[in-house]
Amino acid sequence: MASTGRRPQSWVSFSSATAMAWYMAAGMLGSWASGGEVIGVIPESMVARELAHTGLTQLQVVPGMHARKARMAELADAFIALPGGYGTFEELFEVITWAQLGMHRKPIGLLNVAGYFNVLKALVDQAIAEGFIRAEHWHLFTMADDANTLLEMLSLKEIHET
Repeated sequence: MASTGRRPQSWVSFSSATAMAWYMAAGMLGSWASGGEVIGVIPESMVARELAHTGLTQLQVVPGMHARKARMAELADAFIALPGGYGTFEELFEVITWAQLGMHRKPIGLLNVAGYFNVLKALVDQAIAEGFIRAEHWHLFTMADDANTLLEMLSLKEIHET
């Protein structure tokens, strides 16, 4: 796997609509205002049930959740998980698993708002201690308490070709 020498420029965020709105207000829109893009990807079935953000640079509607995840992975240079529920956890663990299997080498970050992901870190530490996760796979994600620090940490990671 060779380094491309590139730093992450596009980010995918896994979160609930509320957390996404907070996160965008906390930093993503600043990037957007300075010329960056914000691309949303949403399944057809969720457009009517969930508030689809119409103020994005682009909103892509796809047939279903599998197509959504594949498209987000294709678009992103990095992934960021925000506090959320089962869907957030599922998408986060899927991209971590893809990284573990060598399917991508894109940075993965957790925005640890108010210590939300502390228990997840403890769970991963426990799984490593009991031999379910290899210690060398701890580095597959980065965690920070504020958006600016997390973005800076992730931007320092190079993107590697798989």
